[in-house]
Amino acid sequence: MDWSLVLNWAFVVALFTAAIRLAVPVLLATLGEIVTERSGILNLGLDGVMVVGGVAGFLVAYYAQTGPLAAAGSWLGLLAGAGAGMLMGLIVSLFAVTLRADQVITGVTLVVFGHGMANYIYRQQFSSLTARTAGLPPFEVPLLSRIPVIGDILFKHDATVYMTVILVVLVWYFLEHTTWGLSIRAVGENPAAGETSGLRVAAVRYAATLIGTALAGLGGAVLTVVQLRMFREGIMGGRGWIAVALVIFARWKPGLALVGALLFGLADAVQYRIQALSQVGRGAGAIPYEFLLMLPYVLTILALLARSNRRGQAQAPEVLGRPYVKGEM
Repeated sequence: MDWSLVLNWAFVVALFTAAIRLAVPVLLATLGEIVTERSGILNLGLDGVMVVGGVAGFLVAYYAQTGPLAAAGSWLGLLAGAGAGMLMGLIVSLFAVTLRADQVITGVTLVVFGHGMANYIYRQQFSSLTARTAGLPPFEVPLLSRIPVIGDILFKHDATVYMTVILVVLVWYFLEHTTWGLSIRAVGENPAAGETSGLRVAAVRYAATLIGTALAGLGGAVLTVVQLRMFREGIMGGRGWIAVALVIFARWKPGLALVGALLFGLADAVQYRIQALSQVGRGAGAIPYEFLLMLPYVLTILALLARSNRRGQAQAPEVLGRPYVKGEM
């Protein structure tokens, strides 16, 4: 491969711009899982939630763009993705909170169920991969977008990127500085004490799970409706599992989740860009594509290992993954 194609400003700007965009679906799912886990519920079914949100959002956006609501088609798709995520959250809550089932088994089952249902629904609607959505146009922030290099990287994205940054701040404020956030953290640390103080543990956990899966479903819809503008089998590429890992990396803090998601987005952008430059006529075969495909996941594992070796890190919620039975804690 001709490395002069890589070692230039145009490549660097394109790389970091793509990294920010690719981080959005994973970051939304990570934020949602942080809210859910802070209440004590372990939802390992994020990948299934994301793919269901992705197919629901894609279908709504695709059919809306051919009707009177065409201008709002993509936004309707995003709302549908969040709504589909909440429906999956009801399943999680039913098994984890009401039926007190094993949360690990429930999560893995949800992944299989979600992928199977999403693929079936898509195949029933379309017989090919030619269906596409209109997506959202990039929005250039006035004045800031004119800053050399920085403006191109940070201030020329579609609305979902800016919306996600705002959500990071809102989730942090919600968990740390509101009564509802305190309630979620209380039932995740000591549900018996929370119930003694008047909290309805089951209701709080239901609410936290629904919020979390809505964000995960939204992340899936962002990927299919806005970024790729299509749906296919395996489209999530394990992003739900990456989000679960990033929750640990972030120590259940939204701010660190942003950092972790950007690292994943950067690794993902690198492998896409290098693959594009490694085609015929540009040194095909110099870097095996299999190595490039695994790069984002290897980086995630390394980041987790680095975080686990640091002292003084925050601990998981005290009763994470343990069903609450009144009188037993």
